[in-house]
Amino acid sequence: MPRYFRKLATLLKGETTYGVDSAPIAANALLMTNVSIEPFQGEEEARELYLPWLGHQGVLLVGNFAKVSGSIELAGSGAAGDAPAFGPALRACGLAEVISAGVKVDYLPVSSGYESASIYWNMDGVNHILLGARGNVQLATYTPKRIPRLQFEFWGLMGAIADVALPEVDHAGFQDPLPVSKDNSPVFSIHGTPCVAESFAFNLGNQVEPRLLIGRDTMEIVNRSATGTAVVEAVSVASKNWIGISKSHAKGAIAVQHGTVAGNICEISAPAVQIGRPTVGQTQGITNNSLPLMFTPDEGDDELTLTFR
Repeated sequence: MPRYFRKLATLLKGETTYGVDSAPIAANALLMTNVSIEPFQGEEEARELYLPWLGHQGVLLVGNFAKVSGSIELAGSGAAGDAPAFGPALRACGLAEVISAGVKVDYLPVSSGYESASIYWNMDGVNHILLGARGNVQLATYTPKRIPRLQFEFWGLMGAIADVALPEVDHAGFQDPLPVSKDNSPVFSIHGTPCVAESFAFNLGNQVEPRLLIGRDTMEIVNRSATGTAVVEAVSVASKNWIGISKSHAKGAIAVQHGTVAGNICEISAPAVQIGRPTVGQTQGITNNSLPLMFTPDEGDDELTLTFR
């Protein structure tokens, strides 16, 4: 009997103790698309024996871990001051959750004390468990007429793989997304200037490394370098000299708002973004500039903030 790829249940719950199964349940379900799993990653150690005959000697499969990835629609929680349903996934990507009750929830990067998560990835009755999972997040699609999505990648220690019935899932906390548009996306500014934009993307840029040692196995976030790209309609030099700004190495703020109703407002802000070498292109015969973006810290661990209101 075939197993169907689209029949997937993903559960993710933060761990109290690193690498100890937090036993996620239906309320910890994620609502994902564009999913993939690499259930058995690692390295190969050859024996390289000298024998009286030739031939392949096989290898030892070492340093084993698993990787899963998928996209989650960028939307709010339903109530200002409540964390979005995918908040635990953001926290497992090296982001601290700061709640202002009844007002907003901020996610800011940290450089220590990283949280981790247990992930159950059940593909039509075969359950893969990842422990001590940590990951990276990027805004993969912020384009007019499209649903904005956060793309997640998680690396985790291999737990049990077993035949387990698809679990119950509760997606009640996930709000319906809004497509990117003039009305739904009222704020988009770079270096203090409102821009007419064709697209925007960022990558938090976490470098996650399996660290498998004698006495301890972990997934470690060892570096972070956030980057992005904005494609904006070209304007006169007097209006905004993007090449001049790039040449001067000036840094400035970025502000993006998606959604207009409390409970489903998502904001992306950055205080000190450097612009790389702009390039010139066109869409529908209209000239545009593609701006490489480098998100740099202003006062430390503040180069990029996700806010949900």
